[in-house]
Amino acid sequence: MATRINPKEANTIIKSLEGGVVPNMGVQHLLVGRNREVDELIKILDNITDGGSDIRFWVGDFGSGKSFMLATIEQISLGKNFVVSSIDLTPSRRFYATDRKAVALYTEIIDNIKTKTQRSGNVLEIIIEEWINQLSSKIASDNSIDVIEVLKGEKEDQVINEILNTLGRFKAVGLSYEFGQALTKYYQGFVTGNRLLKTNAIRWLRGDITTKTEAKKILGINQIITDDNWFDALKNMSELFLEIGFAGFVVNFDEAVNLYKLPYAVTRERNYERILNIYNETKSNEARGLFVNFGATRKTVFDENRGMSSYGALKGRLGSEDSMDSKLINTNRTVLGLKPLSNEEIYTLLENLVNIYNVNYKEAITISQDQIITCMEGQLNRPGADEFLTPRAVIKDFIEILDLKRQNPDVEITEILSMKFKNIVEISKDPDDKDDEIEII
Repeated sequence: MATRINPKEANTIIKSLEGGVVPNMGVQHLLVGRNREVDELIKILDNITDGGSDIRFWVGDFGSGKSFMLATIEQISLGKNFVVSSIDLTPSRRFYATDRKAVALYTEIIDNIKTKTQRSGNVLEIIIEEWINQLSSKIASDNSIDVIEVLKGEKEDQVINEILNTLGRFKAVGLSYEFGQALTKYYQGFVTGNRLLKTNAIRWLRGDITTKTEAKKILGINQIITDDNWFDALKNMSELFLEIGFAGFVVNFDEAVNLYKLPYAVTRERNYERILNIYNETKSNEARGLFVNFGATRKTVFDENRGMSSYGALKGRLGSEDSMDSKLINTNRTVLGLKPLSNEEIYTLLENLVNIYNVNYKEAITISQDQIITCMEGQLNRPGADEFLTPRAVIKDFIEILDLKRQNPDVEITEILSMKFKNIVEISKDPDDKDDEIEII
């Protein structure tokens, strides 16, 4: 029985897959072979909702589906009312820096946050504004007055006290006092219509204010978010989301190979030291409501010369690479190996794609089981398939076959397959796959 899918999801999926990227919605329709990982993910999210914190490293070879797994985490988390931010690590976004590259990482995290109902742009401000409206409604009800009066500045002291009381419940002190100041300034700008004051408060929360002098002058705040304290700010942001009423804060880091690429050993070591700090704090529930995920290649994690395992204290926590090849499944590990999809799972994926494609293009293309198998065999028999063939390549070719059938309705699928695989060419490594390119930059 075909999986039900709405046209918007179908359109997003097909366009994304045609471009070779992971769709930002509807991934559940492509989810095959990851049931145990998803079950473990749901357990983790339930724990986070109760105020816990955790970290996971999703590790796999070229084409094993690391980015797809992070997209799955994002969409499941959004459905469970988490705030989610997914970003790619780059040479200009680091965990440790002295030139604001770590702050750039924090800012990128904040700029990319999404919620179940808000998935594009200025989400932090929307979240805070909705929270202020909630506080105003509560205080209006408690004082038996119209909420409009509160929104005009009546009971300002009570609203500010509610804001500060919220921050006072934070487990991580960090920058909680300064967070309270910034949120108070935002509220004052909100009720007075002072757009500049609101903007400056958001700038502080995003890490955009670069000097203490400027922060003191425009907001009366003595501290700023820096390369040294950005993770304290992230923990405070996570607790703020919890207190506001979200289930927690999920942060996904893809392209962790960019840490492996850092040319200087001391720089890599300091970045790995920061990851160790994040590991320790999330594993000890010191980062309340925070769930951190990394998508990484094996070398990025286990290489003892350049990878995370080159930092001794982190190596002991990540375990050994040998466990990645075990036939036994243990989804409770912090480092979770993603095995490539089996032929049976790829078959199921292609079968699902026919339904998605038909919904998107309002077609009724039918492909038999034998024809799907013929398509898979055509791909798997190509020279180099064992080493370089990925689900992404199979999917792109399969969509091309569907395109040919849609635009040439009088031609049989069997004939298209025959033409497609008549001249078999060798598969080579995808030069655009950043995850698999280990190079010094």
